[in-house]
Amino acid sequence: MHGSLDAEEALQRLLQGSGLRARRIDERTLTLEPIPASGALDLDATTVSAAAPAQGYRPAANASISRGDAPLLEIPQAISVVPAQALQDQRPRNLDDALGNISGITQANTLGGTQDAVMKRGFGDNRDGSIMRDGMPSVQGRNFTATADHVEVLKGPASLLYGIQDPGGVVNVVSKKPQLQQANALTLRGSAYAHGRNGSGGQLDSTGPLGDSGLAYRMILDHEDEDYWRDFGKSRETLVAPSLAWYGEDTTVNLSYEHREFTTPFDRGTAIDPRTNRPLDIPRSRRLDEPFNITEGRSELTRLDLERQLDDTWKAHFGYGYSRETYDDNQARVMAVNADGTLTRRMDGTHGAVSSDSFATLGLSGTLQLAGMQHDLQFGMDHEKRKIFRADLLRDSKTSRFDYLDPVYGQVVPSTRVVAGDSDQTDKLRSDSLYFQDSIHLDERWILVGGARYQIYDQLAGRGRPFNANTDINGQKWVPRGGLVYRLSDEVSLYGSYTRSFKPNSTIAPLSTGETIDSAILPEEATSWELGAKLDVPGRLSGTLALFDIRKKNVLVNELDGAGNSSVRAAGRVRSRGLELDLTGQLSERWSLIGSYAWLAAEVTEDPTLEGKRLQNVARNTASLSAVYELGQLFGGDRLRLGGGARYVGKRPGDPANSFDLPSYTVADAFASYDTRFGGHGVKFQLNVKNLFDRTYYPSSANRLYVAMGEPRQFQVSTTVEF
Repeated sequence: MHGSLDAEEALQRLLQGSGLRARRIDERTLTLEPIPASGALDLDATTVSAAAPAQGYRPAANASISRGDAPLLEIPQAISVVPAQALQDQRPRNLDDALGNISGITQANTLGGTQDAVMKRGFGDNRDGSIMRDGMPSVQGRNFTATADHVEVLKGPASLLYGIQDPGGVVNVVSKKPQLQQANALTLRGSAYAHGRNGSGGQLDSTGPLGDSGLAYRMILDHEDEDYWRDFGKSRETLVAPSLAWYGEDTTVNLSYEHREFTTPFDRGTAIDPRTNRPLDIPRSRRLDEPFNITEGRSELTRLDLERQLDDTWKAHFGYGYSRETYDDNQARVMAVNADGTLTRRMDGTHGAVSSDSFATLGLSGTLQLAGMQHDLQFGMDHEKRKIFRADLLRDSKTSRFDYLDPVYGQVVPSTRVVAGDSDQTDKLRSDSLYFQDSIHLDERWILVGGARYQIYDQLAGRGRPFNANTDINGQKWVPRGGLVYRLSDEVSLYGSYTRSFKPNSTIAPLSTGETIDSAILPEEATSWELGAKLDVPGRLSGTLALFDIRKKNVLVNELDGAGNSSVRAAGRVRSRGLELDLTGQLSERWSLIGSYAWLAAEVTEDPTLEGKRLQNVARNTASLSAVYELGQLFGGDRLRLGGGARYVGKRPGDPANSFDLPSYTVADAFASYDTRFGGHGVKFQLNVKNLFDRTYYPSSANRLYVAMGEPRQFQVSTTVEF
């Protein structure tokens, strides 16, 4: 029996008609025993142990982001998970919020709040290809939707498993799957900021069997309509996500589709005052743009997963994913902050933006006994075609002044002027690869891990009408990985690893030198050494302590020769090193927690102008801690849970030149939930308070003119009825 079933559900299906039944002994152990009957033969009990899925804050024993079944204790690289219960308790708005629970992660440039943008160990940006949906790439701007079950993070270089990547790591958003037990839930939501800015929404989540052949469905419908918290704007989002699954004897098939339509403010935040080198001294709710600063679009996501158990030790997997997003936006772009209390603005926009990604993967994994040692083998091949395209780039030919101290909105209109030289922005990537990994169990405690990926890639990028290619490259690359694990006990392991990653240098815009990036310019390459310790107490706690050193080379730099001529070379170097600690799970029957801490030093080590500068948006210290207390059963079985937490992000540079810093901040949240029953139906009431102490903070910046604003205090209420 194989598929997304918990241990008890799978055993129930297997034991039908066998004359046996399963009885739970503890969190991870079931006993098989005969069903009592007259004249029955007494049999000795047989004990079956299984890695149960995560329940509450208790972690699962493995994670799909590893592309295998190995326990987390046997993987020589840090992997962190935000479990489903933590997401239900905290109600994060987007992926950046959810990942606030994980060490070493800060927000990058979110492009006016429209994109997931995550810095992992000092590396990353929006559209960097590091966000996966169920293990496959996605071009969606926002990947954390109502379909998300839990979130996984693989830290450090991940090119062996995921190909072309920055060295910080990969994030995987794992979706809710169809279940063989009927369950229906209707949720109504409401929210409120200050000054009468309110929101409402609802969700229907229905799953269950279709007949008795192992076929199951799931349908998730979600809608949100919310006032924006600043001067003006509204956020609207509608999601339709049907999925089917078939759980056969040897085969599991999952087919899912997701359609999302959205309208969201395109808000670049505030700006840095050149006189004080701090954010403008104006109310945080004051916008510097116009009511037409809006992004409207739609996205689609299709996934097919097929897994076949070939025998007791070998299985095959095929996956196909297609994602597509289209959008239009308009903006009043801030071009300068003037000393007289005004801004210089230009009306810009992008119309006809289309991004798509097609990905196919085929894998084989299993176990062999060779030379008296167990070999856990993984083989795979990946194919990907990605295209990012922006048709019409709108740029007004003139600028205008705007008084940010006494603003008057509505005096300008969106631009309609298409600039041919900036339009048809295109970035196309095709890659094909093979990978292999072997985990050799040298004895009961030592595990040697080694593998490599061979990748072929072809990339074309540029812009303009007529089109002008500014990147035209193709190449091939071997990427190795090695590691060693020592199982100190059943609950603790020590590990060390050496991993590498690569990412071709590319640009859509022309270089200042007028050169084209071709195959003569080497791709960015990174190497990482990591030492760590892992803890996994079954059904209780999971933790990782990691020390790492990442060095990236071949970063593009502009250099001057003796005659004063400028040229581009892949000569820059960057280093990131640090310490991370993550802990998740149950302290007791009543207490749950998820927490993290990271110390990170990330800087440019070689560059003509930036050498010695710290990396933008990367904090030296970050920490988070959330705890939940369950009061137990009240009033005939009702359940009350209380929780709260805080996250700290230290001071960090706001631009590559380190010309200004974003101040450190601490933001606290709290929640309470109450489960009861009415008319035989389960009912849950939940209250969340975001930014409990109403702090003003700045989570990230693109540059001096675009500094993101953190949201103020918000109250969220929800009621869920199960039927």
